[in-house]
Amino acid sequence: MSVLAALLVFTLSGHTAPLRDVAFTPDGTVLATASVDGTVKLWRVADRKLARNLVHPMGVTSIAFSSDGQTLVTGSYDANVRVWRVRDGALLQTLRGHAGTVWTVAISRDGHLIASGGEDKTVKLWRDGKLARVLRGHALNVWGVAITPDGKTIASGSFDQTAKLWNAETGALIRTLEGHTQAIVGLAISPDGQWLATGGDDSAVRIWRLRDGHLMRTLTKDLRHVYSVAFSPDSQTVAAGGREAGGFGTLLKGIGVYGDNGTTVTLFRVRDGAQLAQFAEHKDDVIAVAFSPDGRWLASGGEDTMVKLIRF
Repeated sequence: MSVLAALLVFTLSGHTAPLRDVAFTPDGTVLATASVDGTVKLWRVADRKLARNLVHPMGVTSIAFSSDGQTLVTGSYDANVRVWRVRDGALLQTLRGHAGTVWTVAISRDGHLIASGGEDKTVKLWRDGKLARVLRGHALNVWGVAITPDGKTIASGSFDQTAKLWNAETGALIRTLEGHTQAIVGLAISPDGQWLATGGDDSAVRIWRLRDGHLMRTLTKDLRHVYSVAFSPDSQTVAAGGREAGGFGTLLKGIGVYGDNGTTVTLFRVRDGAQLAQFAEHKDDVIAVAFSPDGRWLASGGEDTMVKLIRF
């Protein structure tokens, strides 16, 4: 993605409280949105219509689809991880073990491993629905987890300002990544397994090389608080959602439309850190971002309870 040729923005409304996560099915036909209102909504991307509503006892903080799109994993304020069948919304499992809010979940490509992180400062690994390991080492809440495409490494990010890489099989700590000066809130692994992106309250996105933990670059342009990060399917672009330092509206190919919201999704090119575009479609902080598998859509959700779908 080097040039953005078109921009269409659709708004999905229906949540009654702030959004906490967004995710596309692997085939790109469905968008899931998670909210503090206690629901996960499944939207058909083709017509932007609501297809299903999954109800939780408390607010939903995070979501992740299995690679076949048949299973959805959710994390919640009620300290539980849930596994749902997508086709009919059936609750398949409730995974109990965290001692506080589950802030983040991830599922491996083979579908056998779920990672969850939470308020109890731990990362928990669940294999085939059973607790396999507890990873301890963070000093504060774990806000982000991700699993490498080969399923061998777990990445976690925390309010303690560090990211950690763990061996998924043994639970051993591989290395600790330091550089952020405030809490790490957003975390993502590139689809090609080369890069880790972290975003934090220090207004920075950092790109790390996974194989050795080397900090490749720090991206800070026009950002203030980064709540979420996501890679494009080709691993060449990273999206950062949060709050903009200024008060711009949509910026596309150098054309600015001024507004008063100042909350943005910013796109950066991974190889050199160049800013490709910036979108300020929300009226409050952007908490979650996700690319569709074909890279043609970018979804975002925020404190304003709205979901935005941007088409390139």
